Amino acid sequence: MKYLFLGMKNFEAINKQTFGVLFNAVSEGIIVVDTNQIIVASNESANTIFGYDEGELKGKHLDILIPKKKHAIHHVHMEKFLQHVSPRQMGQGRDLFGTRKDGTNFPVEVGLNPFKLEDDHYVMAMVIDITLRKNQEREILMLNTQLESRIEQRTSELQKAVEDLEDEVIKRKAAENKIKESLRKERELNELKTKFLSMVSHEFKTPLTGILTSTTLIGKYTESEQQQKREKHLKTITGKVKYLNNILDDFLSVERLETGKVSYKYSYFPLTKTLNEVIYDANMLLKEGQEILYPKQIDDIVLYFDEKILELILSNLINNAIKYSPEHSVIEVEAYEEGEMVHVCIKDQGIGIPENEQKYIFNRYFRAENALTNQGTGIGLNIIKSHLENVGGSISFKSKQHLGSTFHIQIPKK
Repeated sequence: MKYLFLGMKNFEAINKQTFGVLFNAVSEGIIVVDTNQIIVASNESANTIFGYDEGELKGKHLDILIPKKKHAIHHVHMEKFLQHVSPRQMGQGRDLFGTRKDGTNFPVEVGLNPFKLEDDHYVMAMVIDITLRKNQEREILMLNTQLESRIEQRTSELQKAVEDLEDEVIKRKAAENKIKESLRKERELNELKTKFLSMVSHEFKTPLTGILTSTTLIGKYTESEQQQKREKHLKTITGKVKYLNNILDDFLSVERLETGKVSYKYSYFPLTKTLNEVIYDANMLLKEGQEILYPKQIDDIVLYFDEKILELILSNLINNAIKYSPEHSVIEVEAYEEGEMVHVCIKDQGIGIPENEQKYIFNRYFRAENALTNQGTGIGLNIIKSHLENVGGSISFKSKQHLGSTFHIQIPKK
């Protein structure tokens, strides 16, 4: 609660009806004192808060509202204020208290505002009752103290456990490392579970709803002339099933990469074979007017690589380019050989990645701020980077917000 204190020597000279309404309508308490610190006016809020009847404070010294033990220091501060009058907060850095009529003290904040009326000087003080805030601060302090005590107790217990194992340093170190690793994995597992459940509710629900809707509508198109409408919904179902399948593939890849169970199945195959399949599937995801430009002169490029992993990498990058690009835009795919490496670049005209977030783009579950409204799990680029590093490849990118991105992957030919 707030209180304003106004002091006016010639208070009656002012339009009483108008000023009185405003004066008493203020939710804060108001009192005006003259240069001798005599109270000349107070509003209803001030009277109520300090426990006085209307007019009872008028003519009293301001000391009546200040704890007795603070009178001397208050007079000193008030004298300094009157010598250098200007609006200011009183008692900054100190705890201030007011005194009610019944003698109880309560914490306050005070704002002082000097003014002049008909050649006489006055001071208006704004006082805020901060009892609730102080109580909350005490509660927080008490909770922090309890927390620190618990931490100290827990630390002491852990220290004792460590000291008990000092005679077996090697075993102790091994045990500590094992516990830390277990805790790390447990934290990551909990985070994975939480994010997975959140992703399932968001990423799975939307396409599944679309599949259900399209399935229902297909059942209504029973006439032969409605084949085009049936095909439209079948395309929708196929695209959404493909999207869900890609999400599941991503999570399976994460699990295999985490547990070190990835085994690459190498074989010779032309780059065109995988690109044709990826782009064919991606065409079903194209927005209105979007176009994928196929790379030229790549028929002779042959890789000795895991074809499924390459398909996963290219699908993820091309699908991202489609997802984050607007309608009537071009996704350009380039490929070429250079020494013992094959280079593939996917360039889009999409939303781009904000510069301040680019350093996080390969972190698992990270999604740029401007991409949060689009579907996605935030694990695709992390998986791509992990696979490429496992086989001696690499991925890099250049991006500018609103102008698009270019992702560049390098794959060993052997």
